[in-house]
Amino acid sequence: MLEAYSKMWDEQVKAYRKADLTGTDLDEYAAALALSSTKRDLKDLRSKGIVAAGAPTHEVDVTQIDVAAKVPRAELTDCLDTAKWTLIYSKSGKPVEMPEKRLTRYVNRIEAEKWGKQWKILDVTPEQQAC
Repeated sequence: MLEAYSKMWDEQVKAYRKADLTGTDLDEYAAALALSSTKRDLKDLRSKGIVAAGAPTHEVDVTQIDVAAKVPRAELTDCLDTAKWTLIYSKSGKPVEMPEKRLTRYVNRIEAEKWGKQWKILDVTPEQQAC
């Protein structure tokens, strides 16, 4: 599931660079709320002419796993660092003004399930907690 989470982020970064899922394999690694919230975010960014530059980094740990369940499940905790992942206006390349006191390094809680041979990330919940 760690590989699926990492690949999900790789595909998200590709999508956010152009504010579009076209040409990505995000649906291979994300489903349910994780996929729908990304689609919603991309639609919003696209409507505002905003894309992302750079990429986040993360330190993820498995906090709970049940491989014996009918549908194996896992919970992950990630310290996501977005300091080098910035929003810019696609036409001008100028950075989007962000709140001064926003967290750029924060905790994400992740839910994953194994569907057949593939782990899928179902939900990524950011917390207002620094890490």
